Amino acid sequence: MMEEFIGVVKLFAGNFAPRGWALCNGQIMSIAQNSALFSILGTTYGGNGQTTFALPNLQGSVAIGSGNGGGSNYVLGEVAGTPTVSLLTSNLPAHVHAGPGTLAVSSANSTDAVPIAGASIATPGSIVARAFAPTLGFATSTPNVNLTTSIVTGATGNNIPVSIMQPYLALTYIICLEGIFPTRN
Repeated sequence: MMEEFIGVVKLFAGNFAPRGWALCNGQIMSIAQNSALFSILGTTYGGNGQTTFALPNLQGSVAIGSGNGGGSNYVLGEVAGTPTVSLLTSNLPAHVHAGPGTLAVSSANSTDAVPIAGASIATPGSIVARAFAPTLGFATSTPNVNLTTSIVTGATGNNIPVSIMQPYLALTYIICLEGIFPTRN
């Protein structure tokens, strides 16, 4: 088998780390016992830098290339992201809810000359209105009626977070502890 560079991270289908490798689970390592690996990683992933350093923790995470990519700057060792998100109204595209409707108004005159207490201008349960008979010189022509209305829809939803996790297959990330020390180009 080809010898690897110290610090190389690979995917492994087993549930253990082979000899000379360690799981990328964020474990704290001794600088004294792993000085070559510490000289590569430093405290990028944790540790106190005096006696300890940490391995990358890739449990439940996806590795992404560091640097400027896709308009974002990804800093080496940075941990970010979330498996779910709660959408807000501000996340939704602009849209409207329309509710067309018709209001029928009767042009027939009432038989009552003047409204009396308890009188209704519409038959209960009906949307057809009736006008009271004009008196004392009021015009008898049917008025032009323009009715404008709007509707308000009730709030809906339960604010349950939505999964944004891509499809996945869980494998084990391992890091090389023993091998060739990488020289800078």
